[in-house]
Amino acid sequence: MPTILETIIAHKRQEVAARRELVPVKLLESSLYFTAQPLSLRKYLLREGSSGIIAEFKRKSPSRGWINQYAPVERSTLGYMQAGAAALSVLTDTEFFGGRNEDLTTARRYNFCPILRKDFVVDEYQVLEAKSIGADAVLLIAAVLSPAEVSRLGRLALSLGLEVLLEVHDADELARSADTEAVSLIGVNNRNLQDFSLSIDTSLALAEAIPAEFVKVSESGISSAATIAQLREAGYRGFLLGEAFMKHARPERACAALVQELSQRLPNPSHSLA
Repeated sequence: MPTILETIIAHKRQEVAARRELVPVKLLESSLYFTAQPLSLRKYLLREGSSGIIAEFKRKSPSRGWINQYAPVERSTLGYMQAGAAALSVLTDTEFFGGRNEDLTTARRYNFCPILRKDFVVDEYQVLEAKSIGADAVLLIAAVLSPAEVSRLGRLALSLGLEVLLEVHDADELARSADTEAVSLIGVNNRNLQDFSLSIDTSLALAEAIPAEFVKVSESGISSAATIAQLREAGYRGFLLGEAFMKHARPERACAALVQELSQRLPNPSHSLA
């Protein structure tokens, strides 16, 4: 019996083949976003006063089903940025996460900030597609890609001006896939892919193993300012939150409340998030 991740990847490969037939690369390259200068996710996370929050727009997940089926992209993402998020993450997978490419393009129209395309990238076509729909960064998942694939896809992204967030789940994935030439940020996913349990101990355990040249991002299982403060102490500068916001009727208001709480916890007043 294949795992959910194996099922997703098998479906994604079929989906990409179909999309390539429907929308050729030449058509992707004609997009107005293809010649635009992307924004740096890395710089937005590291700049003084940044909350570090990468606020995610995600309608559903394989483990929870529908989370917020009818949230409007424009109101939610614009609200995230007005609340003080450092960047956006937009799910574009349809089958398992209820997203679509148009969600990211809509977010791009309403926001001047880095946008991460969150999807299961397995093919060069998807990197070109990410550029064409207005993304500034792409996610590569070490659990589903070989080190050679990470390097090849990462270098293609870099050639297009996109940054790469490499997602790892353990020390082995980090050691074999952290290509300093192709990857700008390392994201540690706190979700166990076998049983879908969550623990920020995963991020805390890997913090010192991540080389200093990468910006550290903690993903999943984050829902409080206290947790973000703990992760900051461990060296993390990015904090990807999706369900913590999207489970609310107004995700942007949940984001605003967290940013406000976080600003009260920062030890140095000069680092105010206001």
